[in-house]
Amino acid sequence: MAFDLNPLRAAVAEHGRVARVVIAEVQGSSPREVGAAMLVWDGGQSGTIGGGALEYQAAQRAFAREGFSRHPLGPELGQCCGGAVTLLTEVFDAIRLADLNGEMVIARGPGDMPLAVKRLTTCARNQGVNLRPRMVQGWFVEPVAQPTKPLWIWGAGHVGRALVDVLHPIPEIEITWVDTAPNRFPDAIPEGVSALPASDPLRVVPHAPQEAAHLVLTYSHALDLSLCDALLRHGFGFAGLIGSDTKWARFTSRLRKMGHSDAQISRICCPIGQKSLGKHPQAIAVGVSAQLLSLATTKSGAICPTTSFASTA
Repeated sequence: MAFDLNPLRAAVAEHGRVARVVIAEVQGSSPREVGAAMLVWDGGQSGTIGGGALEYQAAQRAFAREGFSRHPLGPELGQCCGGAVTLLTEVFDAIRLADLNGEMVIARGPGDMPLAVKRLTTCARNQGVNLRPRMVQGWFVEPVAQPTKPLWIWGAGHVGRALVDVLHPIPEIEITWVDTAPNRFPDAIPEGVSALPASDPLRVVPHAPQEAAHLVLTYSHALDLSLCDALLRHGFGFAGLIGSDTKWARFTSRLRKMGHSDAQISRICCPIGQKSLGKHPQAIAVGVSAQLLSLATTKSGAICPTTSFASTA
């Protein structure tokens, strides 16, 4: 978890004054982990710190109780988790939010900053030390979310739109969304997503980072094949293609004729997703997203289970 500034900026721009409530510390069992946060404004909220009585009470008191507060979930709120959480509530407007621009690590707490916090934040800023949200001597330290996982989605049809809906809120993922014309995209592009109309998408491939993940799901089998060929020549961290086993068998044969070895071709995952979830675009998106998010937990950098979704694309 990390401090995601993008939804906070959007909420402040729309509502003016926004409270952020984040779980700073957990003792025992808790519905959410340290770093989980929600935003609250007059008449609404987004995000979650676990729902139930804790979230309801925190939202009701968000503008009246800034700073740290500790909550035993059983005795105080009647929740059955049995633990206790410490919340940090902060209220932001445009001026206070501007003070966070350029920060990689945010630390706050009572009194002077402890030496241990200074050392931790300095290491994180100057040496790129991986930092998780934590309490240190009464101060709460959070890394600012940075997109570290480039994802290129080729195609803005039903499945492409569903994938963007599912994946764009994840702050570590930076989405570049490519299709052949502006009218292929929805009117509203989600915050943080770069829509890239390109009449010839193949000319865009060289601009993708070598470590990027790619999901190929255009309206054209011919374009899908050309993109697979271009990605194999360019390089990638992961590449997935929507389609059936029959489609992939044909593509494999054609990619061989284009000069690619079987070892190279096998790096492309097709079909993608989870067949058991069904063929609805949102169901496909859920399966593909789970598959993609699992990449971070593997050393191989490629996951293509035999139970992947087989579509009629």
